[in-house]
Amino acid sequence: MRLVALLGHPVAHSHSPRMQNAAFAAVALDLHYAAFDVVPERLEEAVRGLAALGTAGANVTAPHKLAVARLVGSELESVNTLVFRKGEIEAHSTDAAILAGLPAERPAIVGGGGSAAAFAAALPHARRFERRGEWPPRVGDADLVVHCTPVRDQVVVEVGPGQTLVDLPYPGSATAAAARTAGATVLDGLDVLVAQGAASFELWAGVPAPVDVMRAAVRSQP
Repeated sequence: MRLVALLGHPVAHSHSPRMQNAAFAAVALDLHYAAFDVVPERLEEAVRGLAALGTAGANVTAPHKLAVARLVGSELESVNTLVFRKGEIEAHSTDAAILAGLPAERPAIVGGGGSAAAFAAALPHARRFERRGEWPPRVGDADLVVHCTPVRDQVVVEVGPGQTLVDLPYPGSATAAAARTAGATVLDGLDVLVAQGAASFELWAGVPAPVDVMRAAVRSQP
């Protein structure tokens, strides 16, 4: 059995192990997904160690997405998926997989960090709002709003009818709840998790992801 790791700090809250292990089992793959809490000072050691041990790959979550991109020499600003193959480290970002098929003529991205960088790469024409720059976010003219902050208990950005919200915090946030009440179309953090997780799964496994299994696994988790 080969290992797939999740590297983050903290990671105890993550639904990814349950989701990915359900997916591996569904297609009878000899892979096991496990989360590892890695402080920033040990990130390089962790990545090099996983590669040396012959593991299949890794996901990377906060706060490491920007740092791991630099560490492995990726052209991407933000990396959330690593594939270890024949002694090489392949770097990918699947964070923005949820965008497939969504209208995005006038997108806005709210927040900074690695996930925001990944969505900005996928939506280079997006208007960006973060506390170190333009704030508060005013997105009344946007058709698509991507909420990338970790804030769950406060409404960070107001989204309404005719707009679509992609909300990254999971399992839910006050921003998503307010947007639903206001009549917006909402894709919540679990939808985002399944989309990026399915794309990562296919990079490691080389077969189509059992998306329905992955969705059921995260939606049934307490």
